[in-house]
Amino acid sequence: MSTSRFKVGVTIHPQHGSVHDIREAWKQADALGVDSIWIWDHFFPLYGDPDGNHFECFSLLAAMALETSVAQFGPMVTCTAYRNPDLIAYIAGTIDQISKGRFVLGLGAGWFERDFDEFGYPFGEARDRLRVLRDALPRIKSRIQKLKPGPAGPMPILIGGGGEKVTLRLVAEHASMWNAFGPPDDYSRKSKILEEWCRKIGRDHTQIERTANVGAGNVKEIDDWLAVGLQHFVIRIKHPFEFKVVERYLKAARV
Repeated sequence: MSTSRFKVGVTIHPQHGSVHDIREAWKQADALGVDSIWIWDHFFPLYGDPDGNHFECFSLLAAMALETSVAQFGPMVTCTAYRNPDLIAYIAGTIDQISKGRFVLGLGAGWFERDFDEFGYPFGEARDRLRVLRDALPRIKSRIQKLKPGPAGPMPILIGGGGEKVTLRLVAEHASMWNAFGPPDDYSRKSKILEEWCRKIGRDHTQIERTANVGAGNVKEIDDWLAVGLQHFVIRIKHPFEFKVVERYLKAARV
């Protein structure tokens, strides 16, 4: 467990480079002592050359399990429409075994239409994708309990998203970590809505770790984020992977 005043993680964008580049990035992140390392779950680049290199999420995470030793790690986040929910649980449990208990199962509803269209998944509307997420969560949790062997560690569930009527309710019901974007004032408002959902279902909201994706240029906003209750900063880095900003966050976390 981190002894810092806040946690620092990185999301390594698995595009526009080689597998070697991505592997070297997560090795460097782990050596720096980050608290978490994440890979997004998409099938095509999200920016730059739309037909450039891109690599599959869970394949990378299985390799990361072997090549890191300190950080928690996981998908930020996997779309529950892309794989059978029981299969997601099975894959996650195996990766957690490989990593000796460091895996975090990040889940979300998905949003990148090209992924859905080119791989033959129905895109529909946001409410349709949220329904898939809602229905997948109990199945995933049930399958995790049936795995033999089960996960090697606690294997927390993280849910990503800020939808106030559905997503935050699902976080309150199922997750031990929540991830969203900023700015801090908007994040604070959504965090209060999450607290209200927890109150309605009788759950202690402090059981849910607050994480947020922050840009590499936002070091000066650390105090603003801490003031709204952020516990775990996740910094997005792209190829060619640069860790100077990550190092500055780590230094601030250890003050």
